[in-house]
Parts: sequence; structure tokens; C-alpha cells
Amino acid sequence: MDNLTPDDIIFWTNGIITINATLVFTWLIMFLLVVFSWLVTRNLSSSTKISRGQNLLEVLVLGIKQQIKEVSQQEPEPYLPFIGTLFIFIALSNILTIFPGYQPPTGSLSTAIALSVCVFFAIPIYGIKKQGFFGYFKKYYLQPSPFMLPFNIISRFSNTISLAVRLFGNVMSGTTIGAILLSIVPFIVPIPLKILGILTGLIQAYIFAILAMVFIAAATQTES
Repeated sequence: MDNLTPDDIIFWTNGIITINATLVFTWLIMFLLVVFSWLVTRNLSSSTKISRGQNLLEVLVLGIKQQIKEVSQQEPEPYLPFIGTLFIFIALSNILTIFPGYQPPTGSLSTAIALSVCVFFAIPIYGIKKQGFFGYFKKYYLQPSPFMLPFNIISRFSNTISLAVRLFGNVMSGTTIGAILLSIVPFIVPIPLKILGILTGLIQAYIFAILAMVFIAAATQTES
């Protein structure tokens, strides 16, 4: 059971439609994010006295904006919704592993691929919006030489694959190691393991979001 991925854990099926742990916990995370967003943003204030939720949201948004600006050397606002959503979704998916019975959707290869595909399509969308189709194509695929076109195409696909495999592999390895340690020393390991799980989950979310921004920045930066 410990070696199963969220895709292998079936909650309901009729032979055609299957609802597995990946779907259930993905929808749970989306529900939690929607509820939290609604609770925090319904009474936003510009005064010095703000709620803890708004304070947490402001710290999170400002931190993400700062990282985007440092990585891309561009104004962060156009990229904030996409990169911020990636980070928050992955971070929450990984952090919730502290609860027994929970299976992180990011431990599913299908989820990792889906997130990476989102990045794959976001790159040309942002690139074309910033530089136009021909400007984006020339910079992203024909530099430093038109002869590099086949290699640049392969590189774009390999970036997507590496994002998916990195996220899936790291999350699954962490879950498996945790399960092994818990089976060996169940009364000593849980608390430190939960703390380590939170830290690891945040790191994986940060790495994925930063790499996504690096790829997007490469397609949107203009010659100075």
C-alpha cells in the first residue's frame, strides 16, 4: 500500500468513470483555496489594522512578486497569477501530507504532467504577447543560429518532461521514505517527519515555480 500512487487508490468506479485519490484530493485542495480566498478577500482593508488572513496573503503575494522580479528582471504583475497559482497549489498539496490518509496529488504522474503542460503552453502565450509571434519564434527557436531549430524544439519538450519528472519523483520519494520510517519507528519519527515534510513540500513548490518563471523569462526578455 505504501508504494501506491494516488492514481492507484480508487474511491469509486463503474467501469467507465473512475474516481481515484488524485481527483478527490485535487478537488479538495481547490475547494480549500477557493474558500480561503473568499474568506480573506471579502473584507480587504487598506488601513493599518488588517486581519491575519489578509496579512498572510499580502506577505505571500509580495514574496512571490519579489521572486518573479528577481528571476525575470521584469515587472512581476503579468506573471503573478500564473506563477502564484502554481506555487500555492503545489505547496498546499505537499503540506497537507501531515494529515494521515492524505495522498498528495503532486505524487501522481498525471498531475505533474498536467502542471508541466500548463507551463509548456504558458511560455509561448507570454512570449508572443510580449514580443509578437515572429519576435518570439526568432528569439526562442532560432538563436543563436537557425541551425539550432531542431535542438531548441527538443529542448522545449525536454524542459516540460524534466519539470514533471522532478516534481513527481521528489514527492513520491519523500512519501515512500516517510512511510518506511514510520513503519520502523512509529513513535519517534512522526513529529520531526511532519516538519521535514512541510519544509520539503515548500521547497518543491518553490523550485517548480522558479523553473517555470525561468522558462517564461527566457521567452519574454527583450534585447536591451
